[in-house]
Amino acid sequence: MYIPQSFAIALLMMIGSAMCWGSWANTYKGVKNYRFELFYWDYAAGIFLMALLFAFTMGSTGHDAYSFVNNIHSADTPNIVWTMVGGAIFNLANLLLVAAIDMAGLAVALPVSIGIALVVGTLLSYILQPKGNMLFLASGVVCALIAVTFDGKAFGSLAGGRTATRKSIIICIVSGVLMGLWNPFVAYGATRGNALTPYSSVVFLTLGALLSCFIWNIYFMKKPLAGDPVNFSGLFSAPASGHLLGLLGGAIWTTGTMFNVVAGKATGFAISYAIGQSAPMVGALWGVFAWKEFAGAGAKGKAFLALMFIFYCLAILLIAHSNS
Repeated sequence: MYIPQSFAIALLMMIGSAMCWGSWANTYKGVKNYRFELFYWDYAAGIFLMALLFAFTMGSTGHDAYSFVNNIHSADTPNIVWTMVGGAIFNLANLLLVAAIDMAGLAVALPVSIGIALVVGTLLSYILQPKGNMLFLASGVVCALIAVTFDGKAFGSLAGGRTATRKSIIICIVSGVLMGLWNPFVAYGATRGNALTPYSSVVFLTLGALLSCFIWNIYFMKKPLAGDPVNFSGLFSAPASGHLLGLLGGAIWTTGTMFNVVAGKATGFAISYAIGQSAPMVGALWGVFAWKEFAGAGAKGKAFLALMFIFYCLAILLIAHSNS
């Protein structure tokens, strides 16, 4: 089983996780006439298949007690169950986040959901595994929250922004709390008793997410929070490119999650999760350079963007220093 032996490599993996988490949604932007609820089935399959690929390659080197197959035989059953519960929670949070963005726009959904998730996930992960300097970690989280706020203000400065309703704000809050809860479940399964390795953790996390689609995703197909109901016929009539992009999106997300959990094993899950939640900065970079979303932004919007990048970089430096 591969685990980084230096903090420098672990930090690169954590930054890589933020890049993947902030990039996977680009695959959906390339899909035409394919509802997100249907795209999500391909995405869910992609996250699980990629987790298996990592488990049978990087997670099986050495063929010792920590290799993937041996680990799942020796791990305590509650650790497996709680990790799968974490996957189901992540899946619901992710679906709610997408609905919140559709209803309220990035200007509201991103800072509220990710900001709450950052605080909840980092705090609970630290309680489960108190590793790192709490002062630097807390300071880094505050800087990241400020960065998320500036990110929201930058999106809000664009023309055509939507007005948030009470319903959309509630969905943002629920999504943020749930998004902050899945990582502590993984941290629990990876630090208690006969623990799961990072590779086994991500396999059961993604399996829980995939299986929960038969509850969460089917429900939202029938009763979407935004838009009309959708049925499975659209899944079979979708172009091959839509299915491939869905699988690719899942593979990118799992790569980021694997990097985050593997690095968390070496540095502490609170630290890795906090740095991984720099994903909105990556998403903003895609919006600026690839999708030209800020082409019409004025000086005020560009100033907010610059402040976002400054505070995110400061957050990463502080959180990284908390490990020393």
